Amino acid sequence: MAKRFKGKNRKRKIFKFIVFIGVIYLIYSFFSLMFLNIKLVDNNEDFIKNLLSDSNYHMLYEKRGKNVVYKVANLLTGLNIKEPITILENSFGYQNKNEESGELVYNDMYENNSSIQQVIGELNKDNQNLEPLVYIYNSHQTEGYSKEFLETYNITPNVLMAGYLLKEKLDKIGIPTIIEESNITEFLRINNWSYKDSYKASRFYLLDAINKYPSIKLFVDLHRDSLSKENSTVTINNKKYAKIMFVVGKEHENYQENLALANKLNQMIKAKCPTLSRGVLQKEGAGVNGIYNQDISKNVVLLELGGNENTITEVLNTIEIISTIIKEHINETGI
Repeated sequence: MAKRFKGKNRKRKIFKFIVFIGVIYLIYSFFSLMFLNIKLVDNNEDFIKNLLSDSNYHMLYEKRGKNVVYKVANLLTGLNIKEPITILENSFGYQNKNEESGELVYNDMYENNSSIQQVIGELNKDNQNLEPLVYIYNSHQTEGYSKEFLETYNITPNVLMAGYLLKEKLDKIGIPTIIEESNITEFLRINNWSYKDSYKASRFYLLDAINKYPSIKLFVDLHRDSLSKENSTVTINNKKYAKIMFVVGKEHENYQENLALANKLNQMIKAKCPTLSRGVLQKEGAGVNGIYNQDISKNVVLLELGGNENTITEVLNTIEIISTIIKEHINETGI
């Protein structure tokens, strides 16, 4: 009788142990599935904030325990408990080929820019008591970059984002910078203008910045080109960079001054990274703007930063170099 009881007790213990293991496995599977569906970044606003909070400008998405707990709580309770943090720490690389491209190509990706613009106020607070030396704007705010690696995060990288990142980098190295906050696409719509009137629209903001901030010494109209990845990227020391190109309009009488500035900056970049720049492209004639608002000041520069197939990481790597060149230029000339 005692042996039979011990046998049943042993079977009961084994059964409980098996049930326990099964429950642990189910819990593990359940939470693993949830964690696989957790987005580390929800939108452009989260992405830009985390890009700007990191000083290394490399990209590696990493989960922090506290934020995972918050996300799980979100999934279980439906409460709005915020927010995962992205840490960016990775490096990439790419290919070398010089080739000019034609016209700037429009890519309408403004749907998420309003959320990015909410961050601008925070960026400008850092240097609100300093006289700005650089003004960054985007005549074509909706020109986008590749969404590679970012599709699941609802991220739309574009030149507007690149402008914010360049501003932040310049601020950090001692060059107070402001960026145009206005929605130029909306300005076009309100005035019943078409996309080809983008430079006419940005001209209003450029003139306003000149009037408000006489301290500004360099005006950067930031664009991205439309060309193949092979022609818009270069690998330097196993690291990928988005290639750049300066554009100068020849259809105004003082264009030689703008050309001189573009050539100088281009040579400074080539001295540091010989294969990074695609050169200086002079434009005039039918089908092009031919002025690009450069008649307003000899210190207006149109900079093509990468192409539509470049990733935001490659753009960030190039921004590291561009920012140091801008600082050297301002310090060296004393402008």
